[in-house]
Amino acid sequence: MSIEVAVRYATRRPWAPAPVSLRCWAEAAASSARAHGELAIRVVGSAEGRRLNRGYRRKDKATNVLSFVPGPVPARIEKPLGDLVICAPVVAREAKEQGKSLRAHWAHMVVHGVLHLAGHDHEQDAEAQAMESLERRILDRLGFPDPYEA
Repeated sequence: MSIEVAVRYATRRPWAPAPVSLRCWAEAAASSARAHGELAIRVVGSAEGRRLNRGYRRKDKATNVLSFVPGPVPARIEKPLGDLVICAPVVAREAKEQGKSLRAHWAHMVVHGVLHLAGHDHEQDAEAQAMESLERRILDRLGFPDPYEA
């Protein structure tokens, strides 16, 4: 199984990884989740992140990553995996607040978002434990530390 990843930047500030990194992290997550299809990643600033979060989740603030699953697709067309919108300023702020490297936090947000698109969730304790365990394994294989370790 494979995915095709398109990357678009509405901002690169304060810092956003190169498309090759975003694709690598997305492919690792999709492979581990046995997901395939087309994935779009859009890197945005705070204003767009806030507008999208307010419009889709009714939360009036920018958030780190939003996952959008595709609507119905005809059977003859390969189903898209979905879209990720990642807010660069929020990711940078969180990395600093949590004492993480910016690159590691970006990798975590991409992996986390792709797992949501693949059907994983963290609303219930058991779901959260399973998703976090999978995130840890994927990030470890990519050379990043445990994102949940204090």
